[in-house]
Amino acid sequence: MLSKLEIEYPENLPDVLQTTRARFEQEAKMAMAVKLFEMRRLSSGMAADLVGMDRVSFLLRLSDFGVPMIDLDADELAEDIANA
Repeated sequence: MLSKLEIEYPENLPDVLQTTRARFEQEAKMAMAVKLFEMRRLSSGMAADLVGMDRVSFLLRLSDFGVPMIDLDADELAEDIANA
């Protein structure tokens, strides 16, 4: 079951951003998924599902938003390497 989120925005906003309405809405959806991933509220897989793409494609798009694919501190990285 899916829920729907509606966001109001000025009708001319896509024009101001020199894009189409559909592209603006998809980009806004992606920005939300990226931010939730960055905040560690969603896994990369869940964020990818939210925007309707596969996990690898989602991870590759993170750089478009200035978000690293892997954001681990030294201890977390050492633990991941030890568990590999």
